[in-house]
Amino acid sequence: MIFFWAFVIGGIICVIGQIMFDVLKLTPAHTLSTLVVLGAILDGFGLYEPLIDFAGAGATIPITSFGNALVHGAMEEAAEHGIVGVVTGMFEVTSAGISAAIIFGTIAAIIFKPKG
Repeated sequence: MIFFWAFVIGGIICVIGQIMFDVLKLTPAHTLSTLVVLGAILDGFGLYEPLIDFAGAGATIPITSFGNALVHGAMEEAAEHGIVGVVTGMFEVTSAGISAAIIFGTIAAIIFKPKG
């Protein structure tokens, strides 16, 4: 059943993003930012972790989980190190993903000719 719920929850998140494109006529940047902030808000209220426990990859693969990771890391480090932990916690949890995006983006730009 975990595969079914991962598909359903991940699909719902993607449908929300598609509705933002088609109905609300938002740009990709606005849609991306909105979904990241939505994930952050849900984690701030303690609602995203139960969603991850329920849907697994259906909740961790979409971009909403990036907002979740930012807030989750910041809150954990803030509890341990105070206000300084807010900043360090955000980057500690997400640094691998951000670094991979920079490295692989650079490699792709070197290998392939960007259209511009």
